[in-house]
Amino acid sequence: MNLCISHKEDVDGIASAMLIKLLFNPKSTILVDYGNMIETLEKVASQNARNKFTNIFICDLALGKRNENEFAEIIERFISMGIKVTYIDHHDLDKPIEDKLQAMGVELLHNIEECTSVQIYQHYKNQLSGSSNTTAATSQSSTGNANINNNNNNSHAAFYAAAAALTDYMDKKPVASSLVSRFDRHFLMLESTALSYIISANQHDDPYLVSIVDTLSQGKYTHDIKDGFATALKYATMVGEAAKEIETSMKKLKNLAYASSSSSLSTSMVVNFVLGNAGKPVAVIYRSREDLPGSVQISVRGTDRCKIHLGRAVNEIATELGGNGGGHEKACGAIIPEDRVKKFLGMLNKVIA
Repeated sequence: MNLCISHKEDVDGIASAMLIKLLFNPKSTILVDYGNMIETLEKVASQNARNKFTNIFICDLALGKRNENEFAEIIERFISMGIKVTYIDHHDLDKPIEDKLQAMGVELLHNIEECTSVQIYQHYKNQLSGSSNTTAATSQSSTGNANINNNNNNSHAAFYAAAAALTDYMDKKPVASSLVSRFDRHFLMLESTALSYIISANQHDDPYLVSIVDTLSQGKYTHDIKDGFATALKYATMVGEAAKEIETSMKKLKNLAYASSSSSLSTSMVVNFVLGNAGKPVAVIYRSREDLPGSVQISVRGTDRCKIHLGRAVNEIATELGGNGGGHEKACGAIIPEDRVKKFLGMLNKVIA
C-alpha cells in the first residue's frame, strides 16, 4: 500500500503528487507545507501499524538545518518498519544528510538543477509511456512499481512537469526547457498560472487540493477544474490589490528591498512585485502566520545581480535566529520568530554580494 506526501503550496508539489498518483496509485495523498511537514510525518509513523504502508513517496519538501536530523530519525523509523522510502526534491541539501539518507536505504532522487516534477517525469518516463490511471487501478510489484499502459499519460505528465518548471522559474534548465518547448507556450502559461492561483487560493482546504491532484491525474487540465478559472480570476484581483499596497510600503537597505504584507495572499505571490519595483538584487516579503502565533512567513527572491545562493544563506540565517528556511538559488523562504525580522533583514543584507 502506497502513500504520497507532497508540498501543497505550489504547482511543483501538486504536479509531483499527480505524477506519483499516475505511476504508483497511492491509497492516500497527504499535502503539507514546511511548517507542518515534521508533525505530519510523525503522525504517519505513529499510525502505520494500522495503515500498513509499504512505500512512501516524499516530494518537493525542502530540509533545513533545524529539521533535517528530525526528518532523518522519522525516515529511519519508517525503514525499520519495512517501508521503502523514496525522497524526491530539488532544494539545496547538505551532503552529510544526503549521505545519511542514502546509507539508510532511502531511494534519493535529488538534483538542484531541475524541479521535483521534472525529476519524477525524467526518472519514470519509460513507465509513464505506458501508464494508465483511467480507473485508478494498477497492479503493484514488490518494489512499488506499477504496471502501466496508456500512452496518453506521458504527454499529460510532461505538460504538468513543464508547468511546474515554469511556475518554479526553472523552465530554462536543460530537461525542463525541452519539455516546455513541446507545448504551445501560451496555453502552458495560462494553465500553469491559473493552477498556481487556484492552489494559493485554497491553502486552507487540503481536501480540495487533493481533489485537484485526482482531477489532473485523470488526464484533465486546469480549465476542467470546476469554477477553477473563476477562482483564479478572483485571486488575480487580490494579487493586484496587494501589489499596490506593497508599492507604497516598500523600504530599502543597501542590497535589498523589503515590505510587510497584511494581505491574506501567500508571500511568494507578491514578492516579485517588490523585486520588480525596487531595483535591488534581492526582495523580501514577510507577514504573520496565523497558524503559528509569534512567527512570520518570509519569501525571498533574487535577480541575476545577486551572486550568492539565497537558499543556503536563508537556511543558515533562519536557523541562527531560531527558525527554519531554505530553497533555491534565487527563490527561497523561511519561518522565523516575529521579533527577529529586523535582525533577519540586516543579516541577509550583509551577506548579499
